[in-house]
Amino acid sequence: MWTEKDNSLQATFKFKDFSQAFAFMTEVAFQAEKQNHHPDWSNVWNTVHFKLNTHDAGGSVTEKDWALAKAIDKIAARYIGG
Repeated sequence: MWTEKDNSLQATFKFKDFSQAFAFMTEVAFQAEKQNHHPDWSNVWNTVHFKLNTHDAGGSVTEKDWALAKAIDKIAARYIGG
């Protein structure tokens, strides 16, 4: 579930283990590169946290962020259901 907070879209995803979280992150990395829109993210064991905003738009949330968030949700659904 994405929320707008502190001029960014934020979401946290939890997986069964580190390997699954890392596989998810790998897919997200390819999608982010394809969209030329790269997330601010962190990973601790089975948890991946995202902050998305558009630097070219002064660090605010734009359609680019929502498009990447939607793609991230589709990828996450393959790992954790949805």
